[in-house]
This record gives sequence, structure tokens and C-alpha cells, in this order.
Amino acid sequence: MTLTTKPAAEQQPEPDVATPRLRTRLRRSRFWIVAAVFAIGVALVLMFATRGASIDAALLSPGNQTPNGGRALAQVLRQEGVTVSETTTLDATLQAVEDSESTVLYFDPTGLLDAAQLGRLSDADARLVVVTPRASVLRVLFPGVSFAGSVDASEVLRADCADDTADRAGSVTGGWTLYTSTDADTEGCFTADSGGSAVITQDDGERVLLGSADALTNDAVDRAGNAALALGLLGGTEQLVWYLPSLADVPVTGPPSLDELTPSWVAGVTGTVVITAILAMIWRGRRFGPLVIEDLPVAVRASETMEGRARLYQRSANRRRALDALRIGTVSRLAVATGLSRHASVVEVADTVAGIAGLDPRHVRAVLLDAEPMSDADLVSLSDHLLDLEAAVARATDLTGRNHP
Repeated sequence: MTLTTKPAAEQQPEPDVATPRLRTRLRRSRFWIVAAVFAIGVALVLMFATRGASIDAALLSPGNQTPNGGRALAQVLRQEGVTVSETTTLDATLQAVEDSESTVLYFDPTGLLDAAQLGRLSDADARLVVVTPRASVLRVLFPGVSFAGSVDASEVLRADCADDTADRAGSVTGGWTLYTSTDADTEGCFTADSGGSAVITQDDGERVLLGSADALTNDAVDRAGNAALALGLLGGTEQLVWYLPSLADVPVTGPPSLDELTPSWVAGVTGTVVITAILAMIWRGRRFGPLVIEDLPVAVRASETMEGRARLYQRSANRRRALDALRIGTVSRLAVATGLSRHASVVEVADTVAGIAGLDPRHVRAVLLDAEPMSDADLVSLSDHLLDLEAAVARATDLTGRNHP
């Protein structure tokens, strides 16, 4: 058969490639548009989450605007000309007080500093105002001072000492912790009926123990004389270092963990990349539609299949397997012809065939079971003998398929 082509004049002209319209371009770029919108959304969420996490909510922090923060007091001190700086580590605090006359406000409700660190803070060249310390802090910074109970937030304590700052305050209110001292060099102010004092001063006011953090908060600093007391204690120097210890002050006993070494933005970026990759796989991944049932283009006759198998056996010289295939078919047909079960053994079929056809049982067994083809001629001969056995059984049976008695 010769293949011919149409003349150039008869061939259909190829259509010109049209310029894609806006809708087509948008459809082709749909994934990247969705990915860009998603990335922008994730970035905005991370930005607002980071901004929310950065809001100062620490108790008595000078940047905390909530009722338990100290922003109001810090703002008033700045208006009075005091430089207020917040520190969260001991090293930063000690460095901040080196170059100017300073007051250190130390508030550590969880007791993060150990005795050695408290000793360094005590040796600093600065006034020290300690707010509601723990017993371990008292032992180092205020030896001889001990707890003496507390008063309710509604109780008013009046100044009863010769300290000018206490006199200007007049009275204080709020929940106060009381202290007593066995050191003759200390002075107590705002003493309750129980004998405990809310404020303890040492070294002519260079070291002050304040028994209430609530009195300095945004919510309570304007009550009674709390503001006057706070401004007098914290505004006496040109600089106030507002020291709130953090976990960075805790001594490290081992190498940093992987979480500590990993920047905070890694988790957000990793999540964004993973989600984008999943979307890309969904977009570009291969999609398998439903299975389609199709008719075969040709019908293969059984004879062709038989001839094909025969050629395979011949090519591999596997005469025994070819003979076995012929024997299996012959034995099955002989079992049906002689009235035996399909599950009857070859020996039973051979003996029955020999009895019905009047043949030598040894010959029948050899044809059906024992004989081995050593050549192609032997294979052809044995296949002929198989046909002869079927023909002999067919002659020995009547037309109804029953065996002769």
C-alpha cells in the first residue's frame, strides 16, 4: 500500500494563533493568583500575630497599658525629667547604671536571680528600690528583715516616720506586705497596728524595700498617696532603670536546644512553603479520569491461540509441557466419555479406557502418563495416540453416551 499526500493547495490551512484574551490569561494564571493571595494572607496573619505577641503585658512593666502595668507611673516620671529605661537582664542593668546617677527598680515575683546575682546587684553603684521580694532576696539584700503579715487592699496606712518622701505621701492604700527588722540601721514607715511596716529604708534611703506592687500599677497609683510615694522613691535621680528579670538571667547548665536556636519566623515560613507546595501538586498533578470500557478491535479465534502456544513450546523445545497440555485435555474428555468424575486420577481413567476399548492397560498408561517425547516426532506420535484413544472410546460407547456393559 502506497501512502499519498494531498497537494499543498488542497491541504487545510493552519489556523492563525489568536492573541489570548484577558479571561484566558486569568484562567492560565489562576493558580499563581490564588497562591499570591494566600501568601499575602499568611503574611498579614503572621504580622498581626507578631504584633499581638509583642504587646507588653508583663506585670508592672513600664510599657504595659493594662491595669496591672506601670506605664502611667513611667510616663509621669518622664514628664518630670527622669530618663526611664527598662531592662530584662542583670548585665544590661549593671551596664545602664555605670555612667550616671541612677535608681534601680527591681521587681522579680518569680525569684529568677540566685544569690550570686543578687550580690552583684547589691554591689551596683545605684539606689535600689526592691518591690515585694521573696524570702531568698530578703536574706541577701535586706539581712535582718523578715515578713510580718499583710493588710487588706481597703486599709489605709499613714506615714509615721521622719522620711520626707513618706510625709509628702501622707497615706497609702492597697494590698501591702508588712516587714519587721532587727537591724538598728533600718527605718520602717507606714506601720500597721500589728507592728509591721509597709516600707523599709536602709543606708539613709539608698536601699528601699517596698511592700506593694499594686500601689505602682496603672489601676492604683492614683489612690491616696501612692503616686507621691512612688514619685519620691523613683524620681530622686536623673535615671531610673526599671529592671524586670527574665529567663535570660537564669544560668544555662547545658547547650542551647534546637528550639532556642531556631528563629521565631521559621515555623510560619515553613508552614507557608508546605501549603504552597501542596497546592502546586494539586494544581499540576496528573488527574486520572474514570475508566472507559472499549470493545476490542478484533476477535481472536481459538485456533490462533492454540497455534501461538504451540509455536512458543516449539521455540523453547519444551515438548513435555506441550504434551502435558494435550494429555490434560484428553484425560478430561475421556473421563466424561467413560462416565468418570472430572476429579478421577489418570490411572483410573487409563484403566477404564483400557477396559472399555479392549486395549492393553500398559499401552494406555504409557500414552496418558508415562511416555516421554524425546523429539518432535515422538511428540507428534504421542499426540496421534491420544487421538486414537479418544476415537477408540467413542467407538466403544453407544450414541447415548453410556458405556457398553
